[in-house]
Amino acid sequence: MMKTLLRRLSPFFILLLFVFGAALLMQTKGAPEQKAEEIPVPIVDVLQVTQQTVSLNLPSYGVVTPKYKTQLVTEVQGRLLTISPDFVAGGIVKKGEQLAQIEPSDYEADLMQADATLAQATAALNEEIARGEVAKIEFKGYDKGLPPELGLRIPQLKKEQANVKYAQAALARAQRNLERTVIRAPFDGIIKARNVDLGQYVSLGTNLGELYDTSVAEIRLPISNDDLAYLESVDNPDTEVTLSASLAGKNNTWQGNIIRSEGVIDAENRMVYLVAEIKDPYLRANKVAGSLPLKYGGFVNAIIKGRTVDGIVKLPRYVVRNDQVVLVNDKNIVEIRHVNVVRSDLENVFIKDSLKTGERVATTQFSNMANGQLVKVLGEAALPTKTQAEDSPEPSIAATEVK
Repeated sequence: MMKTLLRRLSPFFILLLFVFGAALLMQTKGAPEQKAEEIPVPIVDVLQVTQQTVSLNLPSYGVVTPKYKTQLVTEVQGRLLTISPDFVAGGIVKKGEQLAQIEPSDYEADLMQADATLAQATAALNEEIARGEVAKIEFKGYDKGLPPELGLRIPQLKKEQANVKYAQAALARAQRNLERTVIRAPFDGIIKARNVDLGQYVSLGTNLGELYDTSVAEIRLPISNDDLAYLESVDNPDTEVTLSASLAGKNNTWQGNIIRSEGVIDAENRMVYLVAEIKDPYLRANKVAGSLPLKYGGFVNAIIKGRTVDGIVKLPRYVVRNDQVVLVNDKNIVEIRHVNVVRSDLENVFIKDSLKTGERVATTQFSNMANGQLVKVLGEAALPTKTQAEDSPEPSIAATEVK
């Protein structure tokens, strides 16, 4: 009976033993080991600013076009007898060079006929002058007042003089028409297109082709109306412009000048167009080794020289956000400062009256930057490390880089 009772109560004794043991362990446990909690300090790269005198240049772009271009039009009619080998698209020609010739036979005949007519009129005039001299002798003893003009053959003389002038004009016209059978280049240029072929009959006013002048090129450069304030003067011939384009696998540059402003705001894009001029774009007068011609129809980028301003700080564009920059003082404390942006381009921002020489601007970007925040400058000595525990008043600091 006693054995059966003990067997049934033994699980309860074992359970009480474990409860007692657990209570004893809880009363005798030691304090947990404290582990340092690290507070990350951002690592930033900085750029030391310097005030400088800069030209606030204006970027633009445009297409190269000739300053002068002309349609070669016939002033006489006939069949094309010859065409110059240079009279092809892309041909380079000089002023006065013969490009084509119209059959001149009819115009040579007209010239001979006009010359003969002039000779006849001159002979008739000389004959009338002689008759007038005879008439003066005949009326020498005339005692009834002044002799009549008709008797002195004055009207006949004026008629023959008019005939001579008419014949001279006809001869000059015939000479011009004969000269016009030869089509010549009016200036040094490049043939844009030729519209006729050898043996073709051309009438008065036929368009033979198009010629572009190669002495001067022009480029229309759009800029915003507000950007005009950064130019010294749009009428200043010393306003320089640098053009650039990629040709033959390398970047090429050309120097020119702004010669005028078109003075009208374009209704479509609200831009003002400046006109740049480039002398000798095809390098016909001054060939420079390694340089390439600035060809018509090419697209170029342009940098227009602007006003020179003192006290300007130039920073990379990505450093400035919402007209604000992040400064780091000598104690590595952050200051977010609003800056006065006077000009910006694709790569840089130009700031005036906001930053002093020697101040440091953070170039590392991260989102949780705040005024008074402690940072570590890349390349400087590591900051001291302190521990921060639940019972410790001093925090632990360890530098970690911010990606």
